[in-house]
Amino acid sequence: MNILLANDDGVFAPGLRALRQELTHLGKVTVVAPMQEQSGVGHSISILEPLVVKAVDDADGSPLGWAVEGSPADCVKLAVYQLLDQPPDLIVSGINAGANAGINVLYSGTVAAAIEGSFFGITSIAVSLEFAEHFDYPKAARTAVDVIRKILANRPPKGSLFNVNLPSHVRGEPRGIKVVPMGMGRYGEGFEKRLDPRGRTYFWMTYAPPYNLEGPETDVTALTENYVTVTPLQFDMTKHEALPGMSDWNLTLPHDEP
Repeated sequence: MNILLANDDGVFAPGLRALRQELTHLGKVTVVAPMQEQSGVGHSISILEPLVVKAVDDADGSPLGWAVEGSPADCVKLAVYQLLDQPPDLIVSGINAGANAGINVLYSGTVAAAIEGSFFGITSIAVSLEFAEHFDYPKAARTAVDVIRKILANRPPKGSLFNVNLPSHVRGEPRGIKVVPMGMGRYGEGFEKRLDPRGRTYFWMTYAPPYNLEGPETDVTALTENYVTVTPLQFDMTKHEALPGMSDWNLTLPHDEP
C-alpha cells in the first residue's frame, strides 16, 4: 500500500514523525507537508504565490519526502498531481497537536488535507490528539494506526473521508472507539484584550476545553469522556432537503419579470 502523509503542523512536527513510523507497518509512506506550521488555515490554497518545494531527509539521512511552502491542501494537491509517481492508496493527515472536533473541523488544516485527498477519490483520514501539557505522540500513533487498520478492514468505498480524534494520555487508556457525528455547538472561544509596549490594542484568541456539554452525543462529548472518536465526513455542503421547496420561490431576474 502506498500512503501519502500530510499535516498542518509542519514537516518537522513530532506528531507527523511518530505517525510516519507506525504507518510503515501498513505500507510505503511518503511525506508531503508544509514547511511551516499552518494551523487554522482551513482549506486555503495558494493561487497568487508559487509553491516552493524542497526534498527533506529523515533523522537517519534516508529520504523523508517533500516540504512545501504552502497550505496542507496545497501539499496534497501537489503530491497527487506532480510529486508522486502514482496516486496513493491512502492519505493520512496528522497527528495534529490538539483535537479537531466539533466546528473546529471547519477551520482545521489537518482535516482540509484529508478532504483534499477525498476530492481525488482516495480514502483519507485525519488524525488529531487532544491537547495536553505534554503529548505522547508515539503512543497516540500506535492507537491511530490501530484505528486506521480497523477502518480499512471494513473496506470503505474509495474516496471515503474520516476524522479521528484521540483523547490525551493524561486521561488514561481510552475507553474504546465511538463512531459519532460532528458536534455543531460553539464552545471555548473568546478573546483577551491586551496592550502592546507601544500602547496599541490587540486581541489574542483564547480557548477553553468543553465541559458538561448537554445534548446528543458528538465527537466533542465522546472525546471528553475518554473515547477515541471516528466521524465520517463529506464535503458536499448542499442542503439537499431545501432544494425542492426553493424551486417554488419564483426567483427571477428583472428582465424575466412580466
